[in-house]
Amino acid sequence: MKLIIERAALLKGLSHVQSVVERRNTIPILSNILLRADGGALRLTATDMDLEIVESVPAEIQAPGGTTAPAHTLYDIVRKLPDGSQVEIETNPDGGSLTLRAGRSNFRLGCLPVEDFPSMAGGELSHRFTIAAGDLRVMIDRTKFAISTEETRYYLNGIYLHAATADTVPVLRAVATDGHRLARVEMPLPDGADGIPGVIVPRKTVMELRKLLDESGETVEVQLSETKTRFTLPGSAGDGVVLTSKLIDGTFPEYERVIPSGNDKILEVDAKEFAKAVDRVSTISTEKSRAVKLTIENGSLTLSANSAEQGSATEEIEVSYEASKIEIGFNSRYLLDITQQIEGDGARFAMADAGSPTIVRDTADSSALYVLMPMRV
Repeated sequence: MKLIIERAALLKGLSHVQSVVERRNTIPILSNILLRADGGALRLTATDMDLEIVESVPAEIQAPGGTTAPAHTLYDIVRKLPDGSQVEIETNPDGGSLTLRAGRSNFRLGCLPVEDFPSMAGGELSHRFTIAAGDLRVMIDRTKFAISTEETRYYLNGIYLHAATADTVPVLRAVATDGHRLARVEMPLPDGADGIPGVIVPRKTVMELRKLLDESGETVEVQLSETKTRFTLPGSAGDGVVLTSKLIDGTFPEYERVIPSGNDKILEVDAKEFAKAVDRVSTISTEKSRAVKLTIENGSLTLSANSAEQGSATEEIEVSYEASKIEIGFNSRYLLDITQQIEGDGARFAMADAGSPTIVRDTADSSALYVLMPMRV
């Protein structure tokens, strides 16, 4: 294998694929990325056995072929090369190493056999549809903060993607919850997504996909089966990225049960002003509980926090509220996570009492709904 490639193109591809490679690996080949050169492109592949990313980058191929090289070392080398340099990569006759040259820099890296590199191909992906990259980005951004990090409840360690019906309209819905808060976002069901299985896309896959969406084209092709998903993101220069992932093998809870329907105490706040007030008051709250109390009555909201070590804090803001007085406590971090998702000016809180789940919505956007469990303060 021998090729010449622009440093910028190689660096972009390597930055995407190397982030899938785990820093600590008991299986040496999983520390490497697979390089295949043919047909005017260099194809880079990385996997951790649950997630596989393949990116094609344009290159001048002088001799087709393939090898594997240490992912993080190769990325660090290319990252430190001068801007605008041409990179020449060539496998050595013994097949056990490759040479990388750029200007006066010369590197030799040990390689492992291509045959040892695992593949995630195989298995039919029965459902296929296309979604706007912007829509997928919004669905991820507004739900990912609520993904659970508790490994014991592994079925909550991802985003639940499924087809549903909202007021007789078919929608594609993304849901995430960690038991303390829940995020649900929906959009009109794309053509071809009718009848898709409900799938739980793992957290790592969600995060890698989100990074790729910032640099992708206008649309993303999604393929699904009961056990796997694949996202194809075409690039602008004939290049592109394919992300294939196993799905979480578990049953997502019946989340509709925790969304209350009779919350009649309605509070409307300026989302940004509210978030800043929560942030200021929470400076006093203890690191462990992060509790902030909301006292709401007659068009005013008083936020307060108390700590035996730090002291106390209160702040009052004007709000729209006409129901009876209520005192309710929340984890300030969770409040801020939700208010950061509000694109419009206003946030609407629908409450029942101090011990029941609260619904939060963006007053300017009905596609997203958040549920937040209160805490004792």
